[in-house]
Amino acid sequence: MAAGHGTRMRSSLPKVLHAVCGRPMIEWVIDAARGAGAEHVVCVTRPGSGLDRALPEGTEFAEQRSGEGTGAAVLAAREQIEAASAEGADVVVLSGDHPLVTAELLRGLLTRHARREAAATLLTTDKLDPIGYGRILRDADGEVERLVETKHPEHVPADELAVREINLGSYAFRAADLLEALGRVAETDGERYLTGVFPLMREAGRRIATHRTDDVRSALGVNDRADLMEVERIARLDIIERHARAGVSFSAPETVYLDADVEIGEDTTVGPGVTLTAGTRIGRRCTIGPQTTIHASALGDRVNAPHSQLVECQVSDGASIGPFAYLRPAARIGEDAKVGSFVEVKNASVGRGAKVPHLSYIGDADIGENTNVGAGNITANYDGAHKHRTHIGRNVRTGVDTAFVAPVRVGDGAYTGAGSVIVEDVPEGALGIARSRQRNVEGYAERAREEGEAG
Repeated sequence: MAAGHGTRMRSSLPKVLHAVCGRPMIEWVIDAARGAGAEHVVCVTRPGSGLDRALPEGTEFAEQRSGEGTGAAVLAAREQIEAASAEGADVVVLSGDHPLVTAELLRGLLTRHARREAAATLLTTDKLDPIGYGRILRDADGEVERLVETKHPEHVPADELAVREINLGSYAFRAADLLEALGRVAETDGERYLTGVFPLMREAGRRIATHRTDDVRSALGVNDRADLMEVERIARLDIIERHARAGVSFSAPETVYLDADVEIGEDTTVGPGVTLTAGTRIGRRCTIGPQTTIHASALGDRVNAPHSQLVECQVSDGASIGPFAYLRPAARIGEDAKVGSFVEVKNASVGRGAKVPHLSYIGDADIGENTNVGAGNITANYDGAHKHRTHIGRNVRTGVDTAFVAPVRVGDGAYTGAGSVIVEDVPEGALGIARSRQRNVEGYAERAREEGEAG
């Protein structure tokens, strides 16, 4: 498998590590190869690319230290191809920048290769505009005679340009035949082309077969970011369709961003403008969105989360989030709990049935079951040097605009008065009040007006 290095991405990141729906495009190709039964997957890289450190576990790599062209890239894996030859195995050559190739398509290619007992089998199609692709020319018996490259169409006869069947650039080879022919391919303009093996194989009496497909998406390579957008658009629609067929509803699928490894349960509805990124798991009968972003989080069943952002958090069954809530990393929301409008929760647990309805910050805190946190509550968790936790027990009722200066504990069944700044522990069942007694200054408004007129 050639890694596919290119400069048109205008990026310091190797092209094949650019993400398609949350996964590097090279991983899509590797997964397709493994899904088709590949026992060994070898990625050909250039020295110093760093790609070897980014490959999925179990992927081998070979460095292309010399030569240019697709043939030179395949020869960089000579050691692995020789091992395959010794085992009597086949070799499939793929491009690392063609992430839409599927395991099903590769299984079809290999089946055709075996049935035809071919030395090489090419993946072809006649369903694309052939401009820019190599043409497949056949003899009178319908066998592959040769490939015609059309990089310079002015030098190609009109009848050959009129051929619709094209080479898609994916191949199955008998390993021994590949090595023997590739070693004899001469360089052209400083490059050794893999397609140079086919006339040599034919001269040696070897059979060249084709597997013609209508699945033209495998031909979509990524050379720049515009290509990347198109490939990701197609991949995302496929992912959404797969979820839809598994029982998930999308009210506006064209507005949804969905990564490849997201899990969604049956009867869940995903609304407009929702973003679900890698590592997210959502249970059954949930309502997500509109305009909700969830990253690497786990949601149970029957969760409702409109207009909110959830990052690396856990939400249990029946919980209600938002609208306009922000769950930050290590937030843990219990069953049937509520985190309401303009509430931020970070590294904190909200117990079963507890409610934080609106306008509060809960950071580095533990809130017990069935507690109700009043509007505008704050856990002051940072003293300028260290962070401390606030512990609020079960069945607590806190007044509006209460600030808890951590470390502090509020016992089960306790209350806090509105506007209190709690700096000491509140015992179980007690009322904690920490505010100045109100004093009314009679006649203040009139005196203020007179002073203003005098000034």
